[in-house]
Amino acid sequence: MSGAGAPDFFYREAQRLGYVARSAFKLLQMQKQHKLITPGASVLDLGCAPGAWLQVACQSLGALEKGGAVVGIDLKKMKAPSSHCDSRVRTVCADVMSLLKEQVRAMSPQERGFSVILSDMCPTVSGITAKDTALSCQLGMRALSLAVGKVPLPCSAGDSNTELHLNSTGLDANEVGVLRRGGNLVIKLLESEENAGFMKFCKRRFTKVSWLRPKATRSCSREIYLICQGLR
Repeated sequence: MSGAGAPDFFYREAQRLGYVARSAFKLLQMQKQHKLITPGASVLDLGCAPGAWLQVACQSLGALEKGGAVVGIDLKKMKAPSSHCDSRVRTVCADVMSLLKEQVRAMSPQERGFSVILSDMCPTVSGITAKDTALSCQLGMRALSLAVGKVPLPCSAGDSNTELHLNSTGLDANEVGVLRRGGNLVIKLLESEENAGFMKFCKRRFTKVSWLRPKATRSCSREIYLICQGLR
């Protein structure tokens, strides 16, 4: 596998097929293995820039007449890519960390919530492992909180007596998430011991939970995806 930034098979394939980034193949693999997005689904894409996952999500909705919607949120102001996206895709420029659940729910069709939530959010990697891991964990917990509501998680896999409550600041105390019952959730994290806490919590809330390191992930990357299916 090529080093970071160097053209490789997935980079070239993305250009050939009209995807804006090689990351499209990560979601394509998840979709092939887990069928996360079904025709007519409502999809929320957190950290959507540059838009490759918007493209794959829209493709997975099926023909336009089947309906469905894809909403992408990112700190960067961007438009949905012209290739592989249609009128069912829209983007919102906002900070996921400060949005209230009611605001996110209002973005969904008929304000009924989303059937799939994808989080490809990742901190700018500093090279300081502890710092990068903590930021990744924070982003992951925010995605989980938006999906299922108030979330207590162990700060460390080895310390079951210490809990970190996402909503302890009172920013968003709503215990009801925006993921519909039976819905699916994907969260990107950096590999760390803290990830065991995510797995333990999600196993109680979803019928199937698994880890995946997609083939399109660069060899130098520590990223891994937690795939949760069937919200109870």
